[in-house]
Amino acid sequence: MSEISARNIVLVVDDAPDALAMLTDALEPAGFTVLAAISGSQALAIAGRITPDIILLDAVMPEMDGFETCRRIKATATIAGVPVIFMTGLSETEHIVRGLEAGGVDYLTKPINIEELIARIRVHLANARASQSAYAALDATGRFLFAVTRSGDILWSTPQAQRLLADAFPPPEGQVRLPRALMEVARAGGTVHAAQGLQLSFMGQTSSDEFLFRLSVDQATSEADQLRARFALTQREAEVLVWIARGKSNRDIGDILGLSPRTVNKHLEQIYVKLGVENRASAAVLASGVVNGR
Repeated sequence: MSEISARNIVLVVDDAPDALAMLTDALEPAGFTVLAAISGSQALAIAGRITPDIILLDAVMPEMDGFETCRRIKATATIAGVPVIFMTGLSETEHIVRGLEAGGVDYLTKPINIEELIARIRVHLANARASQSAYAALDATGRFLFAVTRSGDILWSTPQAQRLLADAFPPPEGQVRLPRALMEVARAGGTVHAAQGLQLSFMGQTSSDEFLFRLSVDQATSEADQLRARFALTQREAEVLVWIARGKSNRDIGDILGLSPRTVNKHLEQIYVKLGVENRASAAVLASGVVNGR
């Protein structure tokens, strides 16, 4: 096994070369592999290639400060679960709160006590690994769980839920977000059908701004595949037709698939042409016949 995969990987982010050298010299003898970045953008680029086990992040940096860097880390699906420890000379309560609100798990003020830093790193690594094991165990039992804020930002997710969400809602710049309209429908009704054949179930509110959901693969996926093959539809047209056959309105379909009612109507126009029908009732009858084997 290579050294980089056998040892805990620590990404140190600080615009001061002396600080990077000091931390590298202290951490490597303690059994860590150290990756160094002198800016937030460089840290994101490195973490995109090699996932660190933990990130030590200076709060005060030019261009992109540590708080914004942390927010971007937490909004990137592949590294959102990596614990971030802030290291900074900013010791006011407001700065500590900003660091924790940005997604940091800890906050150390400079000058850094190396023994204390190493102890905290080991504690947070153990906690992160325990969480990862729990998430993997949930995945293994088919419980693909994730939690979001009121605005739809992902707080945490099991590995399989993370992959399903990224496929269903392709994230801009790595930021996966659950459509708010879909989340509200799920919260109101308990279970709804989402994009890419996923079923979304609301499990409950775990804090003032944390909402727990469960994903599962929906039967609508196979139905959409059948309709797409039978009528030469696009994937999205097939998904719309599935819900037409289930008696949903354009507005309901838009909420389910994350589309505007106008976009749903445009898909319907193409569906009518491809099916050779003139209205949604006829389209629903043809679709039901295909999925029910008639």
